[in-house]
Amino acid sequence: MRTTGYSDKINHALAFAAKHHDRQVRKGTRLPYLTHPANVAIILTRYGCDESTVVAGILHDVVADCVRESYTAEMLEQRVGDKFGNDVLSVVLAVTYRRVDDDGVELAQDEQRDDYLQRLSSASDAALWVCAADKLHNASTILSDLRRTIDPGTVWGRFNGGRDGTVNWFRRVYDRLSEVGFAGPIMLELESVVEALEVSAVA
Repeated sequence: MRTTGYSDKINHALAFAAKHHDRQVRKGTRLPYLTHPANVAIILTRYGCDESTVVAGILHDVVADCVRESYTAEMLEQRVGDKFGNDVLSVVLAVTYRRVDDDGVELAQDEQRDDYLQRLSSASDAALWVCAADKLHNASTILSDLRRTIDPGTVWGRFNGGRDGTVNWFRRVYDRLSEVGFAGPIMLELESVVEALEVSAVA
């Protein structure tokens, strides 16, 4: 891969994400939500990913999390494709949780996660990189918060699955990435963080 630093397209993606994540915060914190896609971009850049993959990392939550009264998911998809190209859009959609399946049947939260994991088998290498970077940042953030607090329950309480469900989800994603043959060097870091979370959960 060719290492990407600053570019106009990356700057544009950050501005686009900032607009659509406006007023959103990270679960259980006051941190602007934009800190997450920005960190995903930093992780992808650190591993030498190309510009389109970094841009997709910045935009990976836009379609799922930024539907407003004036935007449908379909409208956001079109905006992403028009502004950043269909290659970026295809990566974004590959790592977006779907609310309905191919037959139009609404999916429950657990089913959305199962669907997400299943679709990784046909995802591009770029999408697998974004998936890994996304989960690495989320898991690392939880681990850092656990190390700072005297009450782990306040951290685990942010998530619908609680401690066990949250830790299990990161393990499932890591295992699925391995199953589909993703061997990017980021997997070593992701494995380490997931194992540290598992240890913290039983401590």
